[in-house]
Amino acid sequence: MKDLKERAIRGGFAKLCGQAANFVLRLASIAVLSRLLNPEDFGLLAMATVVTGVYGLFTSAGLSSATVQKETITDAQVSTLFWINIAVGAILALACVLTAPILVAFFHEPRLFWVTIAISAGFLFNAAGVQHFALLQRQLRYFALAAIETVAQVTGSLVAIAMALAGFGYWSLVAMAIVSPAVTSACTWLTTSWIPGLPRLRVGAGAMLRFGGTLTLNGLVIYVAYNLEKVLLGRFWGADALGLYGRAYQLVTIPTDNLNGAIGGVAFSALSRLQHDPIRLKNYFLKGYSLVVSLTIPTTIFCALFSDDIVQVVLGPKWGEAGAIFRLLAPTVLIFGMINPLSWLLLSSGLQGRSLAISLVIAPLVISAYLIGLPYGPNGVALSYSTAMTLWLVPHIVWCLHGTPVSPWDLFLAVKRSFLSGIVAAAAAFIVLLYVGQQGHPILRLALGGCVMVGVYCYMLLLVMGQRAFYLDLLAVIRNPSLDRKIEQ
Repeated sequence: MKDLKERAIRGGFAKLCGQAANFVLRLASIAVLSRLLNPEDFGLLAMATVVTGVYGLFTSAGLSSATVQKETITDAQVSTLFWINIAVGAILALACVLTAPILVAFFHEPRLFWVTIAISAGFLFNAAGVQHFALLQRQLRYFALAAIETVAQVTGSLVAIAMALAGFGYWSLVAMAIVSPAVTSACTWLTTSWIPGLPRLRVGAGAMLRFGGTLTLNGLVIYVAYNLEKVLLGRFWGADALGLYGRAYQLVTIPTDNLNGAIGGVAFSALSRLQHDPIRLKNYFLKGYSLVVSLTIPTTIFCALFSDDIVQVVLGPKWGEAGAIFRLLAPTVLIFGMINPLSWLLLSSGLQGRSLAISLVIAPLVISAYLIGLPYGPNGVALSYSTAMTLWLVPHIVWCLHGTPVSPWDLFLAVKRSFLSGIVAAAAAFIVLLYVGQQGHPILRLALGGCVMVGVYCYMLLLVMGQRAFYLDLLAVIRNPSLDRKIEQ
C-alpha cells in the first residue's frame, strides 16, 4: 500500500482518541463502583476471573492475529476460522460451568458457584465477534473500532453502576463482564456487514491455525505468569487483600493497556504489511516505539510520585491501603511500556516461536518473585514483582531484537531524549511535591504536580531535545484527507 504510513498514523490517532475516551470511562467507572461496592466484592470477582480468564485466552485461539498477520486471505478462510472460534467458545463456556464447584472448594467461597456459571456466557459473546473484529483491524478501520469499544465500555459501566445503586453488590461487576463483550460483538457484526459462510476443509487455514496456536500458548504462559499472584493472595490472604491488590494492579495497568491498545493493534497491522521490507519495517517500528515510550515515561513518574493522591481521588478513602501497593507497582508501567511494543516486531515478522520461548523464561522468574513476596502480603508481592520485571528488562530487549533489523543501539537512540526529558520532569515534580506536602485537597496536588511535570517534560522533549518536528509530522499526516479509498483485503 502506497498510503500505509498515512493509514497507520491516522488509525493510530483514532485508536489513541478511543483509548483516551476508554481511559476516562474506566477511571470514572472504577471511581464510582469503588465507592458503591466493597473490596470484598472486587476480590470475589477476581477469584473467579483470575481462573476463568485462562479460558478467555482460548476464545480467539490466536486466530484474530492470524487473520491480521496473513498477507492475503480469502472469505472461505475467514468463515472457517469463524466457526472454529464459535466451537472453541462453546467448549470454554462448558468448561467454565464445570470449573464452578472446583473454585468454590479451592477458595472456600460458595458464592463463586453462580458467579462462575454466569461468566460462562461471555465466552460465547466474545467468540462470535473475533473474526469481525479482526477484519476491521486488517482494514485499519480504527475509527470504527474506537467507537465500538467506547460504546461497549459505556454500556457495561452504566449497567454495572445501575445494578450497584440497586443493591446487587458483586453481581453488578459480573453483569459488566458479560454486557461489554456482547455489545462489542453485536457492533462489529453491524459495522462489517460480513456474514460468515459454511466452514470448509482444505482452504489453506492450516498455517493460520499453527500461528494462532503458538500465540494462544504464548498468551496462556504469560497469563499464568502475570496472574498467579492473585490466586495465591486470594487463597492465603483472602478476598479483602486480593481486592486491594487487584484494584491497585488494575489502576496501575490502565495507562500501559490503553497505550498498547491504542498503538499496538495499528502497529501490528502495519508492520505485518512490511514484513518483507526490513528497512521500512525498522523505520516504522522505531517511530512507534519512540512514541509509546515518550508517553509512558511521564505516566510512570506521575504514578510513582502521586500514588497516594491517585488512589484517594480515584478509589476513595476506604482504599487507602492500596496506595502503597500502587506505588510499588508503578515501575512496571515503564517496564511494560518498553517490553510490550517488542511483540509487534516479533509477531509481525513471524517470530512467534521466539515470543513463546521468552514467555517460558519470564513465567518462572515472576512466579518465583511472587513466592518470595507472598509471606509479606500484597505489599511484598508487589515489591517482588516489580523488582523481577526491572531486572528482566535488558535481557528481554536483547533477546527480542537478536537477528531482527532493529538493534539495541537503535532502540537506545530512539528513547534517549525521552528518558533525559523524564529525569528533568521528575525532578521538577518532586520539588513541587516537597513544597506542597500534604497541604490542600488531593485533586489540587495532582493538578499542580501534573501540570508542572507535563509542562517541563514537553518543553524538554519538544524544544530542548529537538523532537518538535517529529510530532508535527505526525499531526500533518493525521490531517491528511486523502485516505478515503477502500482498503483491499
